[in-house]
Amino acid sequence: MIEDRVSKSEIAAAYPLIAPHIRRTPVVEIDGVDIRLDRAQVLLKLELLQHSGSFKVRGAFVNLAMREIPRAGVVAASGGNHGAAVAYAAMRRRIPAKIFVPSISSPAKVERIRHYGADLVVAGERYADALAASEIWAAESGALKVHAYDDIETLLGQGTIGLELEDQVEDLTTLLVPVGGGGLIGGIAAWYGGQIRVIGVEPELSPTLTRALAAGRPVDAEAGGIAADSLAPRRVGERVFPIAQRYVDRVVLVSDEAIREAQETLWRLLRVVAEPGGAAAFAALASGRYRPPPGERVGVLLSGANTIVVDFAR
Repeated sequence: MIEDRVSKSEIAAAYPLIAPHIRRTPVVEIDGVDIRLDRAQVLLKLELLQHSGSFKVRGAFVNLAMREIPRAGVVAASGGNHGAAVAYAAMRRRIPAKIFVPSISSPAKVERIRHYGADLVVAGERYADALAASEIWAAESGALKVHAYDDIETLLGQGTIGLELEDQVEDLTTLLVPVGGGGLIGGIAAWYGGQIRVIGVEPELSPTLTRALAAGRPVDAEAGGIAADSLAPRRVGERVFPIAQRYVDRVVLVSDEAIREAQETLWRLLRVVAEPGGAAAFAALASGRYRPPPGERVGVLLSGANTIVVDFAR
């Protein structure tokens, strides 16, 4: 069973492999009154301060540490953040990396990938196009495929966020996690194993996990909206799904407008610049799509910062 391969013990075993290469990102508490929640404790895990600008570097380093790397190096398809993470990890390990991205990838993410020295290829308009092109290259070159969200090693790496957060925050009752392909929420949900409420947050225009849970299996969903370069892979991962089905409490959908407002609120409160996908989980709380009961101790994962600097002072 996938739950046996992505378990608390396996995540704990993976953590020492990557600890020297990642940041233990901080947790910041904000006053619930600032987002119209006067009886809830709100704690933000600032994973957007991670190397390469997102949580994705955790899974990238676990892949490079646990798998045999061929002479051709590694190949990945990405909306941007996973590509930057694999490029960064490969740079640190002195491994060749080829990254395929769609044309919707933001200039900030493309620049990051190039800065880390990877060979970057723009292939098609959406993540699915880049993934297909990367698989052709992997077959031709023999390079190791590092999947953005559905490799066992990727899930283990993303699960280390749960390990850190459990150590940093006592008595957490609920955690809001953004969902694209599901590697992040799959790893974190596997770590907690139902001990807290793990709630997924998706853009209304890319409801991958919502559609999968309704169908009882991964199915194609819409893939659009403001966060399409990080939270719109068309369908949730096959390995992710059984973990989410078992351990994710529910999924909340947020509008593009709510995500934009969440970005502005984070800047106003903390002077933190989050990309749309990185602010999605906070949008559920700030917009009222998720209303914590009185006294709840709720965590929110801020997951990505690879965006251009936005003028929120208008």
